[in-house]
Amino acid sequence: MLSLALLRHAKSSWDATDIDDFDRPLNDRGRTAAPLMGEALKEANFTPDLILCSPAQRTRETLALISPSVKDVPVTFDDELYLTSQETLYERLKATPLGVKRVLMIGHNPGMHGLALFLTGTGDAKSISRLEDKFPTAALAIFTFPQTTWRELVPASGHLEAFVTPRDRA
Repeated sequence: MLSLALLRHAKSSWDATDIDDFDRPLNDRGRTAAPLMGEALKEANFTPDLILCSPAQRTRETLALISPSVKDVPVTFDDELYLTSQETLYERLKATPLGVKRVLMIGHNPGMHGLALFLTGTGDAKSISRLEDKFPTAALAIFTFPQTTWRELVPASGHLEAFVTPRDRA
């Protein structure tokens, strides 16, 4: 069985108009929300074998703020995860090395939301409905899959175990 946690980066700042999108940091709301999602991972007993993270400043900061919940886990900062499509995220996930059973992916919308919808097959109807509606900043979706390797992953094969937003934790 495989497990996946999709975490959208926390709320970023739009204050500085002179910096590139890639370099935008988190704002105060994001710095408050990210640790809450780390606690949600911990409470769900989700300890990844591998973290796949966009290299953007806001995803790196999100990772740093959840790090107490995912200590000593290998991290791959992957340029392909920056503002990409659900298809690219899906292909990247399918390329996960053999032996890795639990992945945390930290990235951006609309790709993260699209990937979550693409993978959802079963789960609590209310949680699926909330996920279908939106995937806000710092949202966390946790899935399990019957497959034993990531390359076997197919659309709509995921069971949505949890969908948590910072608002749920406030």
